[in-house]
Amino acid sequence: MSDIEIARKAKLDPIVDLAQTSLGLKQDQLIPYGHFKAKIDPRSVNQNKNGSKLVLVTAISPSPAGEGKTTTTIGLGDGLRRIGKDATICLREPSLGPSFGMKGGAAGGGYSQVVPMDEINLHFTGDFHAITSANNLLAAIIDNHLHWGNKLNIDPRKVTWRRAIDLNDRSLREIVSGLGGHVNGLTRETGFDITVASEVMAIFCLADDLADLKRRLGNIVIGKDNSGRDVLASELVAEGSMTALLKDAIMPNLVQTLEKTPAFVHGGPFANIAHGCNSVSATKLAMKLSDIVITEAGFGADLGAEKFFNIKCRKSGLKPDASVIVATIRALKFHGGVKKSELNEENIEALEKGFLNLKRHLENIAKFGVPSIVALNAFSADTEAETKKFMELCSSIGVKSVVATHWADGGKGAENLAQAVVELLDADDNDASFTTLYPDDISLVEKLKTVAREIYRADDVDFTPAVMKRLRELDETHVRNFPVCIAKTPYSFSADQNLRGAVSNFKLPIREVRVANGAEFLVALAGEIMTMPGLPRVPASERIDVDSTGKLSGLS
Repeated sequence: MSDIEIARKAKLDPIVDLAQTSLGLKQDQLIPYGHFKAKIDPRSVNQNKNGSKLVLVTAISPSPAGEGKTTTTIGLGDGLRRIGKDATICLREPSLGPSFGMKGGAAGGGYSQVVPMDEINLHFTGDFHAITSANNLLAAIIDNHLHWGNKLNIDPRKVTWRRAIDLNDRSLREIVSGLGGHVNGLTRETGFDITVASEVMAIFCLADDLADLKRRLGNIVIGKDNSGRDVLASELVAEGSMTALLKDAIMPNLVQTLEKTPAFVHGGPFANIAHGCNSVSATKLAMKLSDIVITEAGFGADLGAEKFFNIKCRKSGLKPDASVIVATIRALKFHGGVKKSELNEENIEALEKGFLNLKRHLENIAKFGVPSIVALNAFSADTEAETKKFMELCSSIGVKSVVATHWADGGKGAENLAQAVVELLDADDNDASFTTLYPDDISLVEKLKTVAREIYRADDVDFTPAVMKRLRELDETHVRNFPVCIAKTPYSFSADQNLRGAVSNFKLPIREVRVANGAEFLVALAGEIMTMPGLPRVPASERIDVDSTGKLSGLS
């Protein structure tokens, strides 16, 4: 059966019942969105699970072969519940961009899914629409201010705030607005970002509560005035109305897995062009309600995990207790040089070569003081010899690895992984001592070089003269104390997506930097990365359909 067929056959608990039995929540603490979705206002929750453990699921560098990070997160949560542990999972909301572009959905797969998967993959509870609207409200306020006299003396040529839409549409990357005469506003060049790359999304996922959200929205830099001074959204009196659009969205969403494990699915910044983690509010709420919380960060550990540690944990005070790195034999063979069409053929040599990608990610996670284990997400084409060699390779570097079959077997297929995670968390010699990779007070240049050298293993960073000048200017401001968010391809340690495996001997090119003043980090664009993706030649939208009864097909 397809993913959506499996999901459709699932017998779900009413969300009110699930919240009561699994999380100890009362009915009046939930705001139901139909029968199987609900929002929870964190202010209504007084429970507090002292000593709750936080586990990050990350992965090797993604490839066309597939890794299954979200599927493993879900399977691990189900596996923990099956062995009697009080576990909850925290995931990002899928974006319509990849859902209709490359992926066709992002709610897990096989028998490890969050449900109702069709609703989660589409409009869900409307969070992304609210974020898009708040973003574009600010854009409209800026243009309206310019139209009605420009009291703040904003330089129209230096307005940096862009509009957003939660779809892949390359035609909107660069546009001219205000055509058609004075009545239609000031004519100027601007553009769109995909919603999940917007600063409002980043703020949404980093804000502790409604007051913090409003403060951060007010601190957004929208551009410069004619004297070169930064202009804030608060000077346009925009933060109150933007917050009003987000007041319901900011409350975490509760759903369930196929096996009725509670799942908070909330927020969804991209990890290659944003910080790639679910909301702080959802993660903290889950930790109030469960003994073990499993969360994930987008793409491979060089992007998602690095940003989870250096941005989300730094800003929220969260301290992860363990990490699970997901790998597949197929993907490692791909990193070892095998063509996608030949991945089902046994190739021990390529597996050994590709293993270097996993090894580097493990080394990187260790730099943050977080102990790790490896989850081998099994595929039917994996041979006995390949699996044996993989386990030997992990053992040779002192890392525990566990074969997991959750895609085919659900939580049962992740019981061994769950037990290994519990043993890691409970071990007397568990030396989890989380630390960020760099301190707040070093220069922005050194922060960027630290990530490039320590995580990507670049020889150096290649800054354009304009970027270096801008970084030196920012070092004289409060931005110096911000963490850095490097936007680069997820498919390689380098900025070249075609370089697989454990790449070295390269320079990381930084072509642009942007200050996310409300989100409180610096964005650095490396290589040809785009903040508005395009659709592939054959988009997933061509597979997605609905019949006369309203049943969807094609989501996966």
